Amino acid sequence: MVDSNSKPPRRERYKGTHPKGFKEKYKELQPQKYGEDIAKLIKQGKTPAGMHISICVKEIMDFLQIQPGQIGLDVTVGYGGHSLTMLKQLMPGGKLYGIDVDPIELPKTRKRLQDLGYGEDSLVLQKMNFSDIDQIFYQSGPLNFVLADLGVSSMQIDNPERGFSLKLDGPLDLRLNPSTGKSAAAFLKKCSQEQLKEIFIENSDEPHATKIAAAIVEKMNGGEFIETTAQLKEVIQDVLVNLHAATKKEEIRKSCQRCFQALRIEVNKEFEVLDKFLSKLPDILAPGARVAILSFHSGEDRRVKKSFQTFFREGLYSEIAEEPIRPSIEEINSNQRAKSTKFRWAIKA
Repeated sequence: MVDSNSKPPRRERYKGTHPKGFKEKYKELQPQKYGEDIAKLIKQGKTPAGMHISICVKEIMDFLQIQPGQIGLDVTVGYGGHSLTMLKQLMPGGKLYGIDVDPIELPKTRKRLQDLGYGEDSLVLQKMNFSDIDQIFYQSGPLNFVLADLGVSSMQIDNPERGFSLKLDGPLDLRLNPSTGKSAAAFLKKCSQEQLKEIFIENSDEPHATKIAAAIVEKMNGGEFIETTAQLKEVIQDVLVNLHAATKKEEIRKSCQRCFQALRIEVNKEFEVLDKFLSKLPDILAPGARVAILSFHSGEDRRVKKSFQTFFREGLYSEIAEEPIRPSIEEINSNQRAKSTKFRWAIKA
């Protein structure tokens, strides 16, 4: 028998203007419903949970010079911010191909863009690693422009279940596609001290690599597995506890960021994927096609710069960026995640 006096359960109260728990942020996770709240957060220079604010949009669009009817490729679709801007410029008659390796976020982005009126006649999205861009070429033919945003999306960083953020405790995963490969936690169980030290140095130039690698392996050998982001952060903090008091907090923060980055690069084989992408890139471009690449740390930027210079000398690119373009001070102030961005470009001969 149903109690006529019983009341339906109330939704959990929204805890303040900016709740800490990812799942508590139901306003931010429903931008179509709470548009005013989302706009206020963005105006404050914050990235709402579950969203991603695209970087260097004006600079990229000014360079790409997209025309209606062209065919282009976004190799890291993410939230779809850059894709949406490019689609608007491609219409009428153009077509954008988009790929992303993330099986969790790609369906959400597909629905967002379809709801805005971009069906398969104008937008083709596929779950694919961008090292396989030659497969897209068989469908698209020569491309007029290509965009690659090499950064991790804010949606991935903000969700603690993905294990990308050192600010929020969650499983130490770090995989862009959690259905393939080994998580960072599983990788650490099999990693030697020397191998881990080299990963920290090669992937993120970590100055305390030797000490941190030794502490991690010692803990693992003692039977204490590092399964969560908080556990890894704690190990790094303990190693660096004796740093000078004036700089300790900032240096620990940076070391945590670098170690998480290094493990993410290793788990996802990001440098290998980027090298394959760059080597195949000239072959999928139409004459005069334009390429824009956003990188977010020195390892990525070095590879992009070297590849562009090599193919320029070989005559495959007619022009390349001599120096990277950086986001404006205004953009960095409104989106702190833009701070480390470097934008390089090339034009096919």
